[in-house]
Amino acid sequence: MTLSIGIDSGSTATKGILLEDGVIRRRFLTPTPFRPADAIVEAWETLRAGLEARPFLTLTGYGRQLVDFADKQVTEISCHGRGARLLLPETRTVIDIGGQDSKVIQLDEEGNLTDFLMNDKCAAGTGRFLEVISRTLGASVEQLDALTEGVEPHAITSMCTVFAESEVISLRSAGVPPEAILAGVVNAMARRSANFIGRLSAQGPLLFTGGVSHCAAFSRMLSAHVNMPVQTHPDAQFAGAIGAAIIGQRVKK
Repeated sequence: MTLSIGIDSGSTATKGILLEDGVIRRRFLTPTPFRPADAIVEAWETLRAGLEARPFLTLTGYGRQLVDFADKQVTEISCHGRGARLLLPETRTVIDIGGQDSKVIQLDEEGNLTDFLMNDKCAAGTGRFLEVISRTLGASVEQLDALTEGVEPHAITSMCTVFAESEVISLRSAGVPPEAILAGVVNAMARRSANFIGRLSAQGPLLFTGGVSHCAAFSRMLSAHVNMPVQTHPDAQFAGAIGAAIIGQRVKK
């Protein structure tokens, strides 16, 4: 029996996975606190609780260097492709949209990394952007699917978080329904992500991971913009942690 734990210390959420011989046995998810190391420790203790043997621990994400008890530290790019292939074995392209960054990862037929792009310099098009705009309209990200279902998106011209927030307030004052504004914001984000994907001449199957992948409206609009099916998975937010655990499992062997 090979036990491996992968922890992805992200900017807004900390994710953890316990793998046993390549099968997911436990999951851990919590908002990343003021001290990210606290969430890493909590994830480690929770995932290994009750186990007789000490699992191999691999850390990834922004906070991967904040604790000294990990067996290995790896970059997010190294992990997300491997995690995506476990969730959807035929994956050739991964679009990951997290709290503070977005990345596109291209894989070959064997699942090896061939190219990638990463945007961590601007919050536009990330989960944080979506959260700020939703809050400006008095909604939560969790409500987006229900609020935008069947709604025609209103055009949004700015994708800068500061300017977009001002534009949203102006549109609301002009009487544009908040549902149409929200749909417009999601559509603008999806179009931006599609352009990002297009820079790698991506091919399918395309797997959408990260916290934003829970938004079905985003997946639907992204699919329309890239002109190919966009697939996701209930564990898509854990892709980085899954990949970290896979790497640790291979090292341990």
